[in-house]
Amino acid sequence: MFVRLLRRSMDINRYAALIVVAVLLTSLGTAAGQDDDGDARLRLRATPNVAFAPASVLFVGQIRGGPDDNEELYCPTVEWEWDDDTISSQTVDCDPFEPGVTEIQRRFSVRHTFDYAGQYDVRLHLKQGDDVVITSRVRVEIRGNNRRFR
Repeated sequence: MFVRLLRRSMDINRYAALIVVAVLLTSLGTAAGQDDDGDARLRLRATPNVAFAPASVLFVGQIRGGPDDNEELYCPTVEWEWDDDTISSQTVDCDPFEPGVTEIQRRFSVRHTFDYAGQYDVRLHLKQGDDVVITSRVRVEIRGNNRRFR
């Protein structure tokens, strides 16, 4: 009798563990940038996100979700707003868009140096003309004794 109860308990625990794993995997898919409705999301990361001035920081933006042939996100102007009174912008010349054929760029990276201590809210904007299509931000903290006055 005890052995049977122990086996049932183990089966229930396995079943519960499978449910927990399924729920975690589902939530990780959403947290990784997939909207429930399949819209594209832009995620921005900074490495390192805490450093000492002067600090060179690598920023990586990644589009998650949405279709690969999203015309709205094809060949955007990439604008980095550094929150240190500077902006970097890049526009490239692209081939004409072809639905079902053309694929969007999903990864954008750049390195920026912060000379002064402070907290910086860095923003990545993907634009078509003057219109911001999608944007994301990340905060970096630069430490040191050389604060800049704003």
